[in-house]
Parts: sequence; C-alpha cells; structure tokens
Amino acid sequence: MQFHRVHIEVTNICGLACSFCPPKLQPSQTMNLDFFEHILDELQARTKELAFHVMGDPLTLSNLDEYLESSKNKGFEVTLTTSGYYLKKTSFQTLFHPAVRQINISLNAYNKNSLNLSFEDYMNSVIELCNEKLLHYPKPFINLRLWNFDEACSEIDFNTDLFKYLEAAFDIRLDVNALYKERPKSLRLASKVLLHFDSYFQWPSMDSDHNTQGTCYGLKSHIGILADGTVVPCCLDGEGVINLGNLHERSLEGILSSKRATDMRVGFEKGEAVEELCKKCSYKDRFKENI
Repeated sequence: MQFHRVHIEVTNICGLACSFCPPKLQPSQTMNLDFFEHILDELQARTKELAFHVMGDPLTLSNLDEYLESSKNKGFEVTLTTSGYYLKKTSFQTLFHPAVRQINISLNAYNKNSLNLSFEDYMNSVIELCNEKLLHYPKPFINLRLWNFDEACSEIDFNTDLFKYLEAAFDIRLDVNALYKERPKSLRLASKVLLHFDSYFQWPSMDSDHNTQGTCYGLKSHIGILADGTVVPCCLDGEGVINLGNLHERSLEGILSSKRATDMRVGFEKGEAVEELCKKCSYKDRFKENI
C-alpha cells in the first residue's frame, strides 16, 4: 500500500491557540528521535514524502535539523507546516535543509491569535524567508496559506492589509475585490513562492451534528502518525479518535491490514463512512466531485 505522503507529528506542541483550530486535548509530547527513525524504516516501502504536521508546529523543536537529517539519510523529502511565529527562532540552514521540499506558512495564524508580535515583524520574517529562498535556495517551494476566503467568516480587512504588504514585497498587483470575486486557488508571487487560497473548514468532532456518508483520501493518499506513535487514517484526526494501532506496539503492516483499517478502506470505496468520526466530518464532502 503506497501513500502520496505520511503526516508525522514530530511534536504536538504549537505554542499558539488559533481560533480555527480545535483545542489540544492530548498531553504535550515530542516524538523521540530514535522512535522517529524506527518509523522511517517502517515507511520505506510506503512513501517518500513526509509532512511534519498534524497538530503541532515542527519549528518549536530546537533539534529539528536532526529529524530532517535522518529523513534525508533515509531517502525522504519533507514538507514543513508552520504558523510562521517561530521563523525568527529557526535558522535558514534548518528551514532550507536539503530534505525540505516545501514550507507551508499559515498566514491566518497571525490574525487568529493575540501575539506579542506586530504584524510588520511577523510579515518581515515571512518575507525574509522568501527572499533567502529566492537568492540561495532554488529547490523548495514556499506556500503562503490564506485559508479564510469564505463568506461566513470573511477576513477582508486583514486580507487587504496583507495584500498591500505582499504587493510591496513582491512588486505585484493584488486586487482584493477581484480576488474575492474570482476565487483563484493560488497565485504565483515569485519563483516557487505561492499564495494559496481556501476557506475555513470545520475540524471533525464527535460532538458535531454533521452526519453524512461519502469517501475520503484517508488511508488512500495519506495517513497520520501522532507524536505518541498512534496511527490515524487522516491528518484531521489529531486526537487519535480513530486509533488504528500504535507503532510502539505493532508494525505498520499489521496496523494497516487490521480489520478496522480494512473496513474503512472498503467503505470509502463504496462511498460509505464506516467510522462515526468520518460520518461527522464535513471536510470529506469536498471530495464528492473528485473521487
């Protein structure tokens, strides 16, 4: 069973409390480097692409470069997803490690937190990263995420200020009214520097009233591995509600061939959500036209 990527939560520590994220209920935990390397061995035949993110921010790790070096040595490429809050505390050498193929920065995070950081200081760190990439590191993509393009929770005031900053930084015209009307998926700001648009989504929760059938990319294109070793079917199950097994106790082969995982895959092939959390997940409704 091959996956496009596997999400490894090297840490579930984020340090922020974004209003669009669910509260973290699990104890704060960072994955031991030796155990991380064991997981890489388990994944050798499954994927060559890792994403260091489920709920935490990998830039909170002081030794992130060690996880990246292990990934490179074992033939993996890595996507880093961050709020951008810790960019100043992380060296360019680490951020542009040879293993890194993409850096995702959730720009929404600034607007959805009370930070002891000015907007200018926050954005200066983002632009410095982009400029360093353009000058010295041609390989990785930088994906600036602006996932607030929806009518119900419009952030047009924040976006207007952000677009003005990006216009000056990249010498590009960003018409906020036109963008809201046209709803593009992404815009190229510079070589391999993209501004990516999407709308807010509701994290799946057992407390949700949502109840639909459908299919999903979970267990098809990706899986998640939480900081405590729990394997979950998708990157939105940050609390391990659908606990398929733990890599401290079982092999990945045994976990993926278990009855629970098999029933999920067979159900999705039929357009059926077997697990209760999947029924309550509204994100899967986006895939009706794609799968």
